[in-house]
Amino acid sequence: MSPNPRASALLLSLLLLAPGLAWAKTSDRNQDMTIESDGQNGDLNDNGTNVWTGNVLLKQGTLSINASRAELRQRNGDPSYAVLTGKQVKLRQQLDDGSWMDATADRMEYDLSGEVITFIGNYCVKSDKGSNCGQKMVYNTKTSGIQAGGDGSRVRTVIKPKSAQQTKAKP
Repeated sequence: MSPNPRASALLLSLLLLAPGLAWAKTSDRNQDMTIESDGQNGDLNDNGTNVWTGNVLLKQGTLSINASRAELRQRNGDPSYAVLTGKQVKLRQQLDDGSWMDATADRMEYDLSGEVITFIGNYCVKSDKGSNCGQKMVYNTKTSGIQAGGDGSRVRTVIKPKSAQQTKAKP
C-alpha cells in the first residue's frame, strides 16, 4: 500500500517532537518525506490508521527518525495522533542556527489537536544548550510548557553556560 498523503502530513508535524524543535530547520517542512519500513498496514479512509513496522526510518530534510513501529491516526481526514515506539526511538534534526538536537525515548506520542508531545520511558533530549532526561516528559508546543517527573521518577536537566554552547553545525 502506498503512503497516505494525510498520514505523511502527520509525520511532517513530527518536526515538533521535542523542546527546542519549534526552532527546527524550517526548510525541512518543504522537503519530501520518505518512510521506509519492513511493512505497512492501514486504510485510506478519513478516520483511518496507518502502521509502519520493522526498522522504520523517516527522513525529511535534516529530520531523521528511527523506530520499530510508527502508528498514524486520522480524524475527519486530518492527521490527529502519532505514536512511535522502539528500544529506543531516535530522533535527530538540525536547528535553524546550525546546531543539532537529538532525542531518544521508548515511546513518543504526538497529539496534533492539542499540540502536545509526550516522551515516555528513558527519554533524553539533547542540544548544544543542554539536556533534559527522565522517564516521562509532556511538552506543549503552543505554550512551550513542560511537565516532567512528579511520578516518583527523577528528572535530570543540564543547562550549559552560554560560553560553552556551540552554534556551528556539527557533522
